[in-house]
Amino acid sequence: MTQSRLERTYEEINQKIKQGKAVVVTAEEIVGIVREEGVKKAARKVDVVTTGTFAPMCSSGAFLNIGQSKPLVRTTKTLINNVLAYSGVAAVDCYIGATQTCEDDPLNKRHPGDFNYGGGHVIEDLVAGKTVDVEATSYGTDCYPNRSIHKRMTLSDFNNAILCNPRNAYQNYNCAINRSDKIKYTYMGTLKPNMGNANYSTSGELSPLFNDPYLKTIGVGTRIFLGGAQGYVTWTGTQHKSEVERTPGGTPLTPAGTLAVTGDLKEMSAEWLIGQSIRGYGVSLSVGLGIPIPILNEEMLTYTAVSDEDLFTQVIDYGFDYPEGNSKSFGQVSYAELKSGTIMIKGKKIPTVPLSSMVKARKIADLLKKSIQKGKFLLGQPQHLFTE
Repeated sequence: MTQSRLERTYEEINQKIKQGKAVVVTAEEIVGIVREEGVKKAARKVDVVTTGTFAPMCSSGAFLNIGQSKPLVRTTKTLINNVLAYSGVAAVDCYIGATQTCEDDPLNKRHPGDFNYGGGHVIEDLVAGKTVDVEATSYGTDCYPNRSIHKRMTLSDFNNAILCNPRNAYQNYNCAINRSDKIKYTYMGTLKPNMGNANYSTSGELSPLFNDPYLKTIGVGTRIFLGGAQGYVTWTGTQHKSEVERTPGGTPLTPAGTLAVTGDLKEMSAEWLIGQSIRGYGVSLSVGLGIPIPILNEEMLTYTAVSDEDLFTQVIDYGFDYPEGNSKSFGQVSYAELKSGTIMIKGKKIPTVPLSSMVKARKIADLLKKSIQKGKFLLGQPQHLFTE
């Protein structure tokens, strides 16, 4: 007697979550389960696979409402801890970007291109409960006559604080080397000359979009782990690509999909939003993000069973080629090789350096798993899929 074809719905999985009966495993755990039990048996056993990533995600930021004054004001320039927040969104709203640098940063005066502090650090300070200095100015109008505000504020003092990241969770990214004879300072970290190191920034088999390579379950309204709280996917991220070269299993071989995501900053944690100072580049924000993948059918189970040995990226020279917009590959390497600590390029053994944290990625996947098992995190059925 043959088994009927497996088909699950979001409603069915959520009902099992509410009842505490859902079987949830991480993206690392599912690899071993499939190897031992096979796709068909694993698909009937597992309801949800959790993923995680923690790495610098430069295209991040927050909408903040600093609250009104008496008389009323419409701000045109806002500084938070001396970091400029874009104020062209009317009244007392502003948007602070993660890579916006601090004005008059003393480190930059000593070492141009280096910054101690910026937008990513402001966001971290806010979620850590620290007090920030807010200065805002205006040219004054009849309806908004006030010309300046100066406040000391904590996160709870802001009327609204919304993390709104235009490009997160990159689906694969380059491995960076430097073939020149000079040290290079990049957003991929410090690259030693003559291929002295190789830096990468993806969590491999735990990475969210590697586990749903065609975004068949990820779309507008997908509920995610974001910065330590529940957040949502709002659209594809900037620089999103779907038409790329892929492995037979569907995973991209080059940078591909991205997500725009949002959530309530007031619910988030400094453990999962950490400001970064990147030498010679500027500042950024490391973001913790995880996505639960519903096992609606055997196809989805197959995607989540991908291992580091089956995931590949390209080695790109950030010494000569990248600044000129050339994406020529100097070799293709697997994430298993990258995580081993060394790779071979042109006959040379090169040490690898991860910019993403596997420790934190595993913790996110595990936290998400436990939250679902306890019935505290339900799947958000996407209202629009990007494949439609």
